[in-house]
Amino acid sequence: MSKILVVDDSAVARHAITRILSQDQQLSVGSVVDGQAALEDIANGEPDVVITDLVMPKMNGFELVAELRRTYPHIPAILVTSEGSEDIAAQALREGASSYVPKEALEQDLLSTVHRILALSKVKRTRLALLSKMTTADLNFVLDNDPEWIPPLIEYLQECMRQMCYICPADLIRISVALEEALANALYHGNLEVSSDLRNQPGSAFYKLAAQRRLEEPYRDRKIRAKVSLNSDSAKFVIRDEGPGFDHKGLPDPTDSTNLDKLSGRGVMLMMTFLDDVSYNENGNEVTLIKNCDNDEDG
Repeated sequence: MSKILVVDDSAVARHAITRILSQDQQLSVGSVVDGQAALEDIANGEPDVVITDLVMPKMNGFELVAELRRTYPHIPAILVTSEGSEDIAAQALREGASSYVPKEALEQDLLSTVHRILALSKVKRTRLALLSKMTTADLNFVLDNDPEWIPPLIEYLQECMRQMCYICPADLIRISVALEEALANALYHGNLEVSSDLRNQPGSAFYKLAAQRRLEEPYRDRKIRAKVSLNSDSAKFVIRDEGPGFDHKGLPDPTDSTNLDKLSGRGVMLMMTFLDDVSYNENGNEVTLIKNCDNDEDG
């Protein structure tokens, strides 16, 4: 069972988040009223994920994220954002938060976001001894249009990066979130050409159309290609789909905090926040992600 800690000074918000998470009986949910109380709770038993509001008394969500990164870098934090908190949220993402969910999208996105973060933060240790002997790696993967391939690929790359790159646990999770976004974009928006607008419709129209197109021409035979280069200095990922591409130059500026609560473009926002360089090819069907490693052993 995974332990989730909810941090929010609003009793109504705590109840709403707890109700949503309690749909999964494998989640044990606790709650506190601010960041200071959260740190006291964590000292008595570490949660697997922290979900925090931003605007709170005593210690706000940004201060909590910063302290988690310093003291508990292996515990991922998910922000719950609301109108008016965009600048603080953007800063918190830069400083260590693993993801965010707008308050108006809690019913739709919170549980799935928690599941993704939990999956990304649990890395198997069975191959770590062997990977510790590897100094460089150039890896190539060709994936079918099946979302089930994404978690094991990221898990394997986590293990490689953990041993080969000087990356702290918090950044390792954030890189994994960015990779998942890039791979999901390649699958759903690239190869299957499913519009993100369907996410705003009630029900599961987005995933129903994706499942249908996985069986149809020309979508079903398209592949996702991932090229990965790892060493002690940097981690580079090139994700390419076989779809028609898109006009990436026409995207709203994902680094503008006013766009934070828009579901469209959230993946690009996370990628550009968590990585040192993000660039697209001219057609928009290939993205290159780069994270520089921290070789300062005293840092």
